[in-house]
Amino acid sequence: MISFIGGGNMATAIISGILSSGLSDSDHICATAAHESSVIRLKKTLHIEATTDNKAAAQKADILFLAIKPNMFHKVIPEIRHAVKKNAIIVSIAAGQTIERIEEIFENSIKLVRVMPNTPAMVGAAMSAICCNDAVTDEDLAEIQAIFNSFGKSEVVSESMIDTVIGVSGSSPAYVYMFIEAMADADGMPRAQAYKFAAQAVLGSAKMVLETGKHPGELKDAVCSPGGTTIEAVATLEKAGLRNAVIEAQRACVQKSRDMNS
Repeated sequence: MISFIGGGNMATAIISGILSSGLSDSDHICATAAHESSVIRLKKTLHIEATTDNKAAAQKADILFLAIKPNMFHKVIPEIRHAVKKNAIIVSIAAGQTIERIEEIFENSIKLVRVMPNTPAMVGAAMSAICCNDAVTDEDLAEIQAIFNSFGKSEVVSESMIDTVIGVSGSSPAYVYMFIEAMADADGMPRAQAYKFAAQAVLGSAKMVLETGKHPGELKDAVCSPGGTTIEAVATLEKAGLRNAVIEAQRACVQKSRDMNS
C-alpha cells in the first residue's frame, strides 16, 4: 500500500504517474487531506482511497509519502510516527527538511528517502533528485526511483547536492516561464500564438540537449551564423547580462535553501 500524507498538486502528480505506469492500482493507494472537500476531490479525480485521518493512512503504508509543507512536519510526524510500519519506506518531498532533522522528529529508526521533484511532474516531465539514509536498501531505492521515473526522470545524488538541485531544477521552471513570457511580449505576434511558438522552441531546445548529448554551447553555436540574426540576438543578451543574471538567481536560490536547512 502506498499512502500520501497530503493530497496537493505534487502528490496528485505522483499518484497519476504511478497509476498511468501501472506500478500500482487505485485500490492500493491512499491519500489524506485536511478538508473533506479535498478528500472528495481525490476520490473523484483519482479513484483512490482518501481520508482526513493521517494516522490511519500511515498504519497501512508500505511506502509513506510526506507530501505536506515543511512547516507542518513538527505537527504531523508526531501524530503518525508510532503508527508507521517497522519496514515502511518514508519518502519526503519537502524542501528545507534534512534527513537528519526528519529522523529526529520521528524519534526512532526509519527507512527514509528524501526527494526533490519539480512542478513539471504535473505533465509527466519531472526531474527529481533522490537521496536516502543508510537504512534504505538498494532494492528499496530502486523501488522509489521507479516511482519517480514514472512521471519524468530521476537521479540519485548525495544530500549535500540537494540545495544545488533546487536551484538547477526545483525552482528553475519559474525562470523558464519568465523567459517564455518575455519572448512572447517582445513583438507583435498575438499573445496566445507567441506563447505556443516560444514554449515549443524551449521544449525542442531542451530535447536537443538531452538527446544529442552535445554541450549547450555547441548547440548554440550551431544556430548562430556569423553576421546573422541569431548572433545579433545572442550578443544583445550577453550585453544585457543574461548569463550573469541567471547565475546570480541560481546562487540566491541555493543560498535560500541552505538558510532553510539551518
